[in-house]
Amino acid sequence: MKKQSKLLLILILILFGVNYPFLDSYLEAQFGEQREFGIVERVVDGDTIIINGTSIRLLGINTPERGEKYYLEAKEFLEKIILNKTIELKFGKEKYDRYQRILAYVFYKNANVNLELVDEGYANYYFPSGKDSYYDKFVRAWEHCLENGKYLCEKSKESCIKLAKFDYKSEIIVLENKCSRAVDLEGWEIKDEGRKKFIFENFILPGKDVIPIILGEGNNNKNTLYWPGETYVWTNSGDTMFLRDREGKLVLWEGY
Repeated sequence: MKKQSKLLLILILILFGVNYPFLDSYLEAQFGEQREFGIVERVVDGDTIIINGTSIRLLGINTPERGEKYYLEAKEFLEKIILNKTIELKFGKEKYDRYQRILAYVFYKNANVNLELVDEGYANYYFPSGKDSYYDKFVRAWEHCLENGKYLCEKSKESCIKLAKFDYKSEIIVLENKCSRAVDLEGWEIKDEGRKKFIFENFILPGKDVIPIILGEGNNNKNTLYWPGETYVWTNSGDTMFLRDREGKLVLWEGY
């Protein structure tokens, strides 16, 4: 009886060994991260690559678009690391975005490339579908980037402007000039984690004064500015507000 039990155990172990790749894929699909491997054929920009003719959008980050500051630097950084290399893709809660691009974390030599882009200042973190298990790592990478002050994390020399109110539910931001001198906000921008952006036009904020920025249509005046063209800006699942000066340097940021 004992011999039969041992034989049965050996057969089971052999079966598991033979079918390990299938078992591993099954367990990942059911209980963990799904993953695939591929060779990077082309880097489109800092957060998009092509593998086997398929577009892959890097999860957890957003890099500058073509024409924006540090667009080329982000693209070249990514090319240097993974172009023509075999990389590993790990997928999140949703595998495709609205453009039918595959969403994935990219790993090369066991390092999270998406995370490196944030840490080095080429991207801000970006979780439009909600925070996942990687979120805290990306926030820490961003904070480390701020300590080094590189690229997107380079701090503005203007220290008079502070955030007086950030009501993301009502889509209202209030900026305050805490100094006695006026500050020219021409060319400054407010941006979310993604692509939504408000640019200040011909506006000077007097000393010891405030200016609300409200989502919607309206006539801008010295007391209120309106953010047109969007049905919403701040996502319910969490977002971040970045304020940059006309040189693209970071004045302040606030997340929730």
